[in-house]
Amino acid sequence: MERALQIRLIEHSVAFGHWMFLRVLWEHDGLSLRQLSDLAGVSSPTAFSALKAMESQGYVHRERKNDNRKVLKIYLTEKGRQLKSYLVPLAEEVNAAAIDGLSMNEVLVARKVLITIAENLALYEKKISETTNRGVPSTRELGRLLLPE
Repeated sequence: MERALQIRLIEHSVAFGHWMFLRVLWEHDGLSLRQLSDLAGVSSPTAFSALKAMESQGYVHRERKNDNRKVLKIYLTEKGRQLKSYLVPLAEEVNAAAIDGLSMNEVLVARKVLITIAENLALYEKKISETTNRGVPSTRELGRLLLPE
């Protein structure tokens, strides 16, 4: 499904990773980097890299808030907001192709199973991070952990 959506998104010069952030920002514009990365389910360094690229493409801009100069908020530009009218129908088309030939009951059961799996893994990750006092490492940090210097 991801690959099929990637093929459609590229027609509008949107990377799949950017799609994840756009979806979140269409619903919750003006988030901090941490809030956005949490809602998108990625690490902050991953979000930072993607947002730099999205900013250069004119999809988002960052603003400092006067009450807290350290916190940058990420906002969609008009160009970023306009993408919704093009990209959401593409995603709906891919979703329709994915469930073609399935009954509504089969779709609902599959969705319930996948949601339960995702929730179970989120709880497991939370439990592990609490007991080990570590979060999910960034790709760079993981490389340092796995490859001795």
